[in-house]
Amino acid sequence: MAFTHVCLWTLIAFALTWTVFYVTNRKKKATELADAAAEERRDGAADVIIVGAGVGGSALAYALAKDGRRVHVIERDMREPERMMGEFMQPGGRLMLSKLGLEDCLNEIDAQKATGMAVYKDGKEAVASFPVDNNNFPYDPSARSFHNGRFVQRLRQKASSLPSVRLEEGTVKSLIEEKGVIKGVIYKNKAGEETRALAPLTVVCDGCYSNLRRSLNDNNAEVLSYQVGYISKNCRLDDPENLHLIMSKPSSIMLYQISSTDVRCGFELFPDNFPSIAKGEMATFAKNTLAPQVPPKLRKIFLKGLDEGAHIKAVPAKRMTATLSNKKGVIVLGDAFNMRHPSVAAGMMVLLSDILILRRLLQPLSNLGDANKVSEVIKSFYSIRKPMSATVNTLGNAFSQVLIASTDEAKEAMRQGCYDYLCSGGFRTSGMMALLGGMNPRPISLIYHLCAITLHSIGHLLSPFPSPLRIWHSLRLFGLATKMLVPHLKAEGVSQMLFPANAAAYRKSYMAASVF
Repeated sequence: MAFTHVCLWTLIAFALTWTVFYVTNRKKKATELADAAAEERRDGAADVIIVGAGVGGSALAYALAKDGRRVHVIERDMREPERMMGEFMQPGGRLMLSKLGLEDCLNEIDAQKATGMAVYKDGKEAVASFPVDNNNFPYDPSARSFHNGRFVQRLRQKASSLPSVRLEEGTVKSLIEEKGVIKGVIYKNKAGEETRALAPLTVVCDGCYSNLRRSLNDNNAEVLSYQVGYISKNCRLDDPENLHLIMSKPSSIMLYQISSTDVRCGFELFPDNFPSIAKGEMATFAKNTLAPQVPPKLRKIFLKGLDEGAHIKAVPAKRMTATLSNKKGVIVLGDAFNMRHPSVAAGMMVLLSDILILRRLLQPLSNLGDANKVSEVIKSFYSIRKPMSATVNTLGNAFSQVLIASTDEAKEAMRQGCYDYLCSGGFRTSGMMALLGGMNPRPISLIYHLCAITLHSIGHLLSPFPSPLRIWHSLRLFGLATKMLVPHLKAEGVSQMLFPANAAAYRKSYMAASVF
C-alpha cells in the first residue's frame, strides 16, 4: 500500500514538474520571439512585405506606413501599367479612398466625374443616377473614371513618399515557410540577383494572375467570358458624366470617358464565339455586328477607335470565391483573393474596403510577430468584409447573367424586366444604383431588389393574361432567378447574407462620416 502511495505521489510530482517546465519554456520562447522581432524592428527590417504594387499593394503600403509600420513592397514591373480593368471608381470606392487619405490621387490624373449611367435597349434610353439624398452615405455620390495606369503610378508615388516604405522592383519566386508559418519571400531583384526578404507578415496582392495564390489557397478562378476593349482618342461623349451601357447582342457594350480626350469602348464576348484580334476579325466583328446596335449619338466615337487602328485588348472575366489560407503569417488580398464579374465595375471598391478593415484590425497589434494574434485578426477580417464583398459579388455575377442576350423567352423576359426596373425611377432606380455604387452594402437589400425584379419580370411575362405557355415560362424564369441567387447564398454564407446586424455594424464602423 505504501509503495502504491509513493508511486502515485511520484507520478503527480513528475506531472507537475513537467507542466511547470512546459509553461515556462513556452513563455521563454514567446519572449525570445518577441525580442527577436523587436531586434529586427530596431535593425530596420520590414514589419510587412507586400507582393505587388498595384492599386491594393500601394494603398495598403501607404496606410500601414501611416500607422508606423515599416513596409517592403516588391513589384514585378514599375512601369505604368496599361490595363483595361480598374478604370471606374464607384462612389463607395471613393469614400474608402478618402478614409485612407488617398483621395488626392484621383484629383491629379484627369479623372472624369460620373453621376450614373445611361442604359439603352431596343431603341429605348433611360438614365439611372446615383441617389443624391442617401442619408446613410456621407460622401459625394459620384464616381470617377480614369486611366488605370495613371492612378496606379500616383498611388505608388504617394506610398514611396513615406520614409518607412521601400518600393522595389523584383519578381517574387516563392514564399518562405517554416512549420506552417510564412516568414517572407524569395525574389529576384532588378539586377537578377536572387535574395530573401523576411517580415512577420506577408501580404500577397499580385492580381488575378497570381502564382503565389496556389500555394496558399485551394480555390480556382473560373473564366466566365472575355472583356474586349480599345480607346477612341481625341473625342468626348455628348454626355460624359454617364457610363453608357448598351444591352446589345450577344452581350453588353460600354462606353465611358476616361480622360478629357479619351473614351473607353468595351464589350463582352464568350469563348465559343471569339474572333481573332491578330487577323483583324475582331475589328470587323465590332464594325459589322456591334456598331449597328450602338445608338447613333455614340456610334461615331465607337467606330473612331476601330477606324484609326486602336490597339484592341482582351482580358478574361473571372470569378473566384474568397477563401482563407490555413497558413499563418500571410494574407491574400485583391484579385488574388476574390474576383467577381466586372460588369458592376466594383473590384477596386471591395479591395479598398478590405484594406480599410485590415488596417483597423492591425492597428492595436504592436508586434506582428505573434502569428496566433495575426491569425485571429485575419479571421475577423474575413467575417467583417462580408456585407460589402457579398453584396458586390452577388450583384456582379447576377447582373452579368442578365445582360446576356438570349432567344429563350424566360431569359429575355428577365433581361427586359431588369431594364424596366432599373430605369423606372423612384425607389427602384435609387435602390439599385445605391447597391451598384457601393453606397448601401446590405445583402438583404440586394436580395429584396433581385426578388422584385424577378416578380416584375414574371408579371410582364404573364400579361395580358396567364396562358399555360406563359405560366410555364414564368416558372422557368423563377427557376433561373433561383439559380442566380442560391449558389451565392451558399458561397458567401447564408447568415452573412441574411443577418442585417452584420451590414449595420459594417456601415457604422467603415462608412461613417468620421475618418480614422
